Amino acid sequence: MRQLVYISTAVNGVLPVDPASILSASRRNNARVRITGALWFDGKRFLQALEGEDAQVDETFRRIQADPRHRALVLLSSREIATREFGEWAMAYRDPRAEGDDAVDRIATLTAKAAPEVRATFESFARIRRAA
Repeated sequence: MRQLVYISTAVNGVLPVDPASILSASRRNNARVRITGALWFDGKRFLQALEGEDAQVDETFRRIQADPRHRALVLLSSREIATREFGEWAMAYRDPRAEGDDAVDRIATLTAKAAPEVRATFESFARIRRAA
């Protein structure tokens, strides 16, 4: 089983980026091929972990790379894992227009069982993006 983590930037103006539709499509597509993981989106950047069998992770990542809503996609890690660290598929979203922000707490919950380096990637990204 493999876990892949990447970061990318949303392309403004190409297609609308709607967090609810992204989450709905991700849950549907990923359930079909038994991919789990987590997605953080703050209106500008995506940070995502995908977990599953190698072929399914590769195919899902190829589909993401071809998605015109992304640019500057960078693979942060790809590693073998013995068991899924994220459990079911989930997404944390930070609405930059909203008052208050519980996204950092949501990330901490989502990454509680992840390897320390993966957890640190998500938590530090959420904190940095909160300050931006």
